[in-house]
Amino acid sequence: MKNRNRRDFLKKSLIGISGAALLPSSAVIASGVEPIRASAAELPSRLLGRTGIKTPLISMGTGGATTPAFVRSAYDSGIRLFFSATYYGEGNNEKLAGEGLKGLPRDTFVVGTAAWPAELDSRTGVMTGGYNAESYMKKAEESLKRFGLDYIDILLLPYASKKETVMHDGILRTLEQIRKQGKARFIGIASHSGTEEALNAASSAGIYDLAMISYNYKIQNKQSLDFAVSNAVKSGMGIIAMKTTAGASRQKSGPPLNTDAALKWVLQNEKIGTIVSGMSSQEELKKNLSMIQNLKMTEQELKDLNLAAIESGTGLYCQQCNHCVPQCPHNIDIPTLMRSYMYAYGYKNLEQAWHTLAEARLADNPCDRCVKCNVICSAGFDVKNKIQDIARLKHVPMDFIVG
Repeated sequence: MKNRNRRDFLKKSLIGISGAALLPSSAVIASGVEPIRASAAELPSRLLGRTGIKTPLISMGTGGATTPAFVRSAYDSGIRLFFSATYYGEGNNEKLAGEGLKGLPRDTFVVGTAAWPAELDSRTGVMTGGYNAESYMKKAEESLKRFGLDYIDILLLPYASKKETVMHDGILRTLEQIRKQGKARFIGIASHSGTEEALNAASSAGIYDLAMISYNYKIQNKQSLDFAVSNAVKSGMGIIAMKTTAGASRQKSGPPLNTDAALKWVLQNEKIGTIVSGMSSQEELKKNLSMIQNLKMTEQELKDLNLAAIESGTGLYCQQCNHCVPQCPHNIDIPTLMRSYMYAYGYKNLEQAWHTLAEARLADNPCDRCVKCNVICSAGFDVKNKIQDIARLKHVPMDFIVG
């Protein structure tokens, strides 16, 4: 009865999507599920820079996983790199991932997470106020406890977009200390926006081993971004791609996105070591593992991507260019809201959408103060409509989403 009530409530809370589609995953993996049999050695792999880590072309972002059993099933199927974040489900996702990997030989999998310094403004990528090294160190140590591990392999600085933050003396010292103490084997950055600046700074800093970056067929600055990626790789950094399907699916009209084509497009760049995919079902896992066996793109796949690339206002992927922010007279954190919208409508991950929405510290009815929205989105989004739509999620209790 509780589940049915939750579905009914969610169905009425967000327009344009059925209640069932809003639930975390309709294919919850039972503990006895038969995994796809493929060893990591059999899967096409690439090296992640100077880390020496050789990982399959597909890795797992555990944010979409709803059970530890699914994480274990991914491992049994050949996945070897698993990423979470301290802010996914307020740390609960790290616990879920750790439980899924519990008992496995520690040298057979790689775990990464992102720890967010309290002083880092996720919207601007700029540090605000005094930096507290002790607090940031504590966040990393708490991740170890939630994973149930003696060390994590990769610790990332998230929301990296500004040189001044990537090269912040306090952050660099803390990250180096974490690595020297053996709490993390490697350190890196994660960047949603301002990626070129962040990559160039990370390459210059000399201490970063990895970068996780947004990279997909909709990027508007491919040539310059590829140049920054190339420089980072030359410096010894490994590159991990995220947000690779630009929102996972096309919205409301037209055929679904050909995700195989989108992922293959990313992997045409051989400097990309692996894709972190937020897989949430056995079907999706199987599809991704099959895709990496043959990266050659067909004519139909190229046509599908060309069609998807010209989609504008009804799309899901926000470039996080931040051009909208100064246009809003009420200083609404539009980029974060667009990420929340993408998580809800594209990835069907309401929990992550809910937590991302909370980051924006949104007031009730944020757009009611303006009769007309004068924000012009570079991607052609109807900004006001999307904000009003996703803002409804703020009033959905988390118990209804995960209960």
